[in-house]
This record gives sequence, C-alpha cells and structure tokens, in this order.
Amino acid sequence: MSGPFGATSTADDVLSGKDLSGKRVLVTGVSAGLGVETARSLAAHGAQVVGAARDLAKAKRATAEVRAQTATHGALELVELDLASLQSVRTCAAALLADGRPFDVVIANAGVMRTPLGRTADGFETQFGTNHLGHFVLVNRIASLIAPAGRLVSVSSAGHRYSDVDLADPNFDRTPYDPMIAYGRSKTANILFAVEFDRRHRARGVRATALHPGGIMTELGRHMQPGELEATVERINAQLAIEGRPPFTFKTIPQGAATSVWAAVVATADEIGGRYCEDCHVSQLTDGPISPVTPGVRPYALDPAHAKVLWAKSEEMVGERF
Repeated sequence: MSGPFGATSTADDVLSGKDLSGKRVLVTGVSAGLGVETARSLAAHGAQVVGAARDLAKAKRATAEVRAQTATHGALELVELDLASLQSVRTCAAALLADGRPFDVVIANAGVMRTPLGRTADGFETQFGTNHLGHFVLVNRIASLIAPAGRLVSVSSAGHRYSDVDLADPNFDRTPYDPMIAYGRSKTANILFAVEFDRRHRARGVRATALHPGGIMTELGRHMQPGELEATVERINAQLAIEGRPPFTFKTIPQGAATSVWAAVVATADEIGGRYCEDCHVSQLTDGPISPVTPGVRPYALDPAHAKVLWAKSEEMVGERF
C-alpha cells in the first residue's frame, strides 16, 4: 500500500509533503461536496486544477474561498460541463482540446444518485446517461490530452454492488424502474469503463482506476425520501450491534476525498491500474452482503470481457467510436 492511509485519512493527510507544482488536473463536479474538496486539496499543494460544473454560478460560489486561498501557489479555473447533455460534453471537450494544455490526471467525480425515472437531453436514463455516458464521451474525446504517465480516476461507489449493467435494457424501457438499481448500474459502468480505458492506454503509460469514496453526507443524497437515510443507518447499526461491531459512521468530506487524491497522485500506477479502490487501498473481490461497512468489489465490475462489451454498447448509444 502506498502510504499508511485508511478510512479516516483526509485528502490533506494523503497529500502531506507532496509538491504538485507543474501538475494539471481536471476534476468534474466542483460545485459541491467531494468535487470542491478534491480540487481544493490538489490546488493547495500546487496543482493547476480545472474544475468542471454544470452550474458555473454555483461552482464559483462554492470555490470562491478555494480560489482565493490558492491564488499564490496553485490555481483553480472553471469550465462549464453538463454531463446530462452530450452537446455540452462535446462543447467542453472541444474547448479543452483547443486550449491544448495536457492533463496529468482526470478525476471523473461528478454524478447523481437515486434520481426519479427521467431522461437526459439525449434520451438516456438519467443516472446511466449522466454518471457513465457523459464521462465516457468527455474522457475519450480528451484522451489525447492525458499526458504519458497520466491517470484517469473514476469515482464509483459501493453502490455498484446493487446491480451489474443491463446492456439489453440500459434505459429501463422494459424493466421496472428502481432508483437504486439504476444507480448501481451506473456505478458498475464507472468501474468497467476504467478497466477498459486502462487496457487501451496503459501501453503509453496512462493508467485508469475506479474507487468508492465512502459513505458521506453530501448533496448526492438529495433525492432520497425524508427519513430514508436515517432509517437505513438505524437498520445497519442494529445488525452491527448484534454482531458486536461498532456503529456505522459517515466519513467527513475531507475523508471522502482522500481516496481520489491518493489514487490520483500517491499510489503507484501498477498498484491501481485497472483496479477498484476504497479507503486508500486496493479492494478485494467479494460476493458478500451489501453494506457500507463491508468492503469489496463485485467480480462482474472488474471483468475485462464485460468491460469491452460495455465499451462497444456505449459507443453505439452515443454514436461515436473511440
């Protein structure tokens, strides 16, 4: 393991002593929560950070203090990106390509969770379209900007264990909609995308990994019903008490950003390439129970053949080949 880090480590703990001067990082979803903290911690250690967000006004407010604090040693600039619109994704990618400056790391952090049944601007189910297909097009379009020895960090979730991808019915046209199953599909897709991207780019020294940031109280849970989260935690803690284990506690946002920056600039490339990480280490395969206190990654999410099939299906859905 790269460093004595774990579940309680913060982004600043992980980056302690790191000088990221000269590094350039793209982080999506910098209008709240993990995205803001990820960008802050990297910029505070000298990195040049490009933060992408759907709502630029909100992102400017959320990052005002970060930009003020890092003006002398790092930098944070903002670009507009709506992952639920491929037109917006392509416009953002075109602007980055026209700028031409390379990235050492791309952190695909933005996402939505447990949304009601809906469609993106292009007709895709909201969570699969936003969390997976938007990033799929963005990252592939700017892949040439990722410098040799660079990295793609795909922020997934333990929620991937709720469902494998369904490539026969990705938009729930025939399947009864369940917001958690849809979320699970999209988060599995985030991992499989990293697996195949890593395979395709490792020969030029670019590696990709996916991760679970941990259970954190952020805006991501805004679509849950009132009291739903509290009831879930009560059930988990009741079972943990029976097992004689300590109660579940949420990570802080700085703790939640730790694995992202660890995977981005601390862990060795061979350690994380094509793998799934959590709590600042590489996770093991598991078919165990779904629980925020039970670590591990489902085998289907790291299956290289499965990753190739998802890639081809994603190309078909977005109408582009990469």
